[in-house]
Amino acid sequence: MGWEALGQWGADAVRVEPLSGGVANDVWTVRVDGRLAVGRLGSRGDADLAWETRLLVHLDRAGLTVPAPIPTVDGRLFADGLVVMPYLDGGPPRTPSDWQRVAGTLRELHRLTRNWPQRPGWRSSTDLLHTETGTRIDLNRMPAEAVARCRAAWARLSGRPTCVVHGDLNPGNIRMTADRVALIDWDESHADVPDLDLALPFNAAALDDATHDTAAQASAAWQAAVCWDDDYSRRRLAEVRPA
Repeated sequence: MGWEALGQWGADAVRVEPLSGGVANDVWTVRVDGRLAVGRLGSRGDADLAWETRLLVHLDRAGLTVPAPIPTVDGRLFADGLVVMPYLDGGPPRTPSDWQRVAGTLRELHRLTRNWPQRPGWRSSTDLLHTETGTRIDLNRMPAEAVARCRAAWARLSGRPTCVVHGDLNPGNIRMTADRVALIDWDESHADVPDLDLALPFNAAALDDATHDTAAQASAAWQAAVCWDDDYSRRRLAEVRPA
């Protein structure tokens, strides 16, 4: 249906201008009910979108600042692949204290989502020790030596409790103001070991050396596998020690 679905948020709902940074989706600022918002149109299925929107509603109600979906006129959280969310302003984290605030927000995310069910079709890092594919990842596309390196990094996470991880914590997906930290772009969120979110700049999560090394290796392996193969994924793989 495409952007015609925006009419399900009201007769006056309109697109305003495209936003940069969308890879898997077409993302625009929109105006809904007179307020600025963000519309994200993609090809994710209903089960995937139901998982994500349910998660964002849960986190919003628990007090985290996230782009909780704005319902359609008839109360649905998405329609025909389109999700409409509040526009969240703010800037990226820059200083060690900024990143410490981000780490605190992530720990709250992890606490609020312990044992959350897996996103449909996804696999966790430790699931990929025993299977080759899961939504964005296909280990069959990677050289055998690269797969062995990634799995060696993920094996160090085996047996740990899981929760929802954001999965894509580049500074552009964080919107900070003086009084809150907002996390946006939940396309890569899934259930996994929280360490994947905690290899932050300045070791802002205050991990001990061994835990930080495990988190950094596992995170680099995950990003290499998700993006394989481009220059970024090859740089991330180079950070992962040989098995």
